[in-house]
Amino acid sequence: MKQDSDLRNNLKSIRTRLGMSQQDLANIANVTRQTISGVESGLYAPSVAITLRLAKALGCQVEDLFWLERDLPEIEAVLAKPVPNGQQLRVSMARVGGQWIAYPLIGKDAFRQDMIPADGEGETCTGTNKIRVRLLDDNLDTLHNTVVIAGCAPVISLWARATERWHPQLRVQYNFANSMAALHSLCRGEAHIAGMHLYDPETGQYNTPFVRDVLAGREAVLITLGVWEEGLLLKSGNPMGIRTVTDLVAGGVTIVNREIGSGSRMLLEQTLQKEQIPFDAVQGFDNILKSHQDVAQAVVGGIADAGMSTGSVATAFGLGFIPLNQSRYDLVILKEYLEEAPVQQLLSTLGHRMVHSQFEILGGYDISKIGEVVATV
Repeated sequence: MKQDSDLRNNLKSIRTRLGMSQQDLANIANVTRQTISGVESGLYAPSVAITLRLAKALGCQVEDLFWLERDLPEIEAVLAKPVPNGQQLRVSMARVGGQWIAYPLIGKDAFRQDMIPADGEGETCTGTNKIRVRLLDDNLDTLHNTVVIAGCAPVISLWARATERWHPQLRVQYNFANSMAALHSLCRGEAHIAGMHLYDPETGQYNTPFVRDVLAGREAVLITLGVWEEGLLLKSGNPMGIRTVTDLVAGGVTIVNREIGSGSRMLLEQTLQKEQIPFDAVQGFDNILKSHQDVAQAVVGGIADAGMSTGSVATAFGLGFIPLNQSRYDLVILKEYLEEAPVQQLLSTLGHRMVHSQFEILGGYDISKIGEVVATV
């Protein structure tokens, strides 16, 4: 029977997840391999009897295998960032603070090393920050069980993957943002958790003064993810003989810098001020990159001689490293989100050995205080 144009299935996805070949499934369901191939490719609409046998063979409900595209829900969501009007968008979705948030999958937000799958698509409308999203799958349970973290620490992705292995029904969405951008994203209701590493020299405190200022009376807790070494990434072997930030000027070193609002840029500025070195005396101070990985790749590729990042990033890229500071990286969570089950599941894994082992082998990362509540505001 020819496939109905509105009929969709994820037979291949469920089959491969269970480690079954087309022939394996055909044998269990008592159909031909060609039948399995035809259903998966959309060329064949199975009979009721075959549909029931396939569902039984895979240990799932018929509704898990087949659905009508016109039955997929549409959701009105708030865009997490402005985009051009009238643009067709791929988006990922999450429920934050009682409303749906749509995260446009554009540019670097669409990729890590491979392209990020979308939850839906929609078209922006003139004069509003709302978007009508047509879901690509009947995956509302997944969307409800999504925790959104904004931050810049590469270890967040390790934590997320380890957590998803421990809690298979949980999805962790990691949106890259520098410390201040992450905090503002939390304040706007676009994330459940913000990661940050900002030092306030006036109070001698990490993160808490900035949280109080930005959240302006809203209640939150700060939980430590770890303490990392921050400093200068250098070419392997340190061919320019750099030892301190003063050598950046004396040796004619070219650097790359991070954007305003990032902890790495703030540390560089504070260190230069302490040594009474004008910012414009450092060659490349205004050459801005947006992530720790981009800084490392610039040094590896010879675009720059040095840049600010962390010891763990230096190790990952095989670069030299001069530590300048130990910075505490905290997770900021609004108290109203703490009782949500997905957030509780994520935070519960901070004490898990699987997470600790991933962090410990990175180098330059102290997790002896991981999971500790360091402040409430």
